Amino acid sequence: MTTLLESDEHKSLRAAVSAFARSHPRATGPAESRHFWQEAGKLGYIGVSLPEAYGGGGGGVTELSLVLEEMGAAGNPLLMMIVSPAICGTVIARFGTDEQKRTWLPGIADGTRLMAFGITEPDAGSNSHRITTTARRDAATGDWLLTGRKVFISGVDIADATLIVGRTEDARTGRLKPCLFIVPRDTPGFERRQLDMELHATEKQFELTLDDVRLPADALVGDEDAGLLQLFAGLNPERIMTAAFGIGIGRYALSRALDYARERTVWKTPIGAHQAIAHPLAQAHIDLELSRLMTQKAAHLYDAGDDMGAGEAANMAKYAAGEACVKAVDQAVHTLGGNGLTREFGLATLITAARVARIAPVSREMILNYVSHQTLGLPKSY
Repeated sequence: MTTLLESDEHKSLRAAVSAFARSHPRATGPAESRHFWQEAGKLGYIGVSLPEAYGGGGGGVTELSLVLEEMGAAGNPLLMMIVSPAICGTVIARFGTDEQKRTWLPGIADGTRLMAFGITEPDAGSNSHRITTTARRDAATGDWLLTGRKVFISGVDIADATLIVGRTEDARTGRLKPCLFIVPRDTPGFERRQLDMELHATEKQFELTLDDVRLPADALVGDEDAGLLQLFAGLNPERIMTAAFGIGIGRYALSRALDYARERTVWKTPIGAHQAIAHPLAQAHIDLELSRLMTQKAAHLYDAGDDMGAGEAANMAKYAAGEACVKAVDQAVHTLGGNGLTREFGLATLITAARVARIAPVSREMILNYVSHQTLGLPKSY
């Protein structure tokens, strides 16, 4: 499935990833998911967006989102691709020191190292300005000390480190400024607790506690005074990649429903001949295609360096893809009837997975707020 926006190279990449992903059985457990991740890393798919100088493919979010979409369409979406190469890899590539790049990017690119991302907090929710995880300098040593809590952080148990969003206090104004810190998994004072989720996913969710976690001065990524610029360098790719994640899941669900609708015969013809079955599936396909076009636009804008335009498009793409994904999965399950809830067809677990594309990393309501304020110029309600 390609579009007019794609170059021949992109079409070839899409075909190669699709063939690779379809040659592997669906990953239903951590071991299978890890094996798939490692194989994808060896082929260069995980690091396709990272700089060639550090083992990456030299592409951008355009290529990385294409890879994730095709993996999802084959039934093997990798949630950590949104986190490790797209958020953490992008931030380090753009703002990290030479040493941070040498230490982390080659491993992230070939899949041998993973990095998680910690921003969400129990009491902040969608309001990132309320983040209370604070970082202060130890005047005697120059080290950083981090204290705070994070929640709904994916893959911390399999990640070598977590990129933590903390806040430092501006000595002149007293205002808190967001900063990014690399926290290795086994750092003293850095504790994790697995959350009891009903979501069926190979990546686990965690609550993190940082109790005066001591980090060397070079754990800080980028400029202490850069603030939101560095943060959104990772958040816009996160939205684009979440859109690709949702589109891939939606395409997979739709393909299972189409196979079933072509073959399942109850009366004289396959059920797919009936408009009550065919039209909702056609609508699901249209919604997925439209959301994909918006996702491609967002990725192209981001890769072109248009951060402002990419922010708007990334939010729109994530909104559209989340809605399209949920509708496609729901219609696929409905098409199969009772069979849609059996383990054999593998659609029931996608019901909760599809909701992730609506909820995370930003809710559809907050996206509507963004568009109404930033795009339409309407006044804020908060």
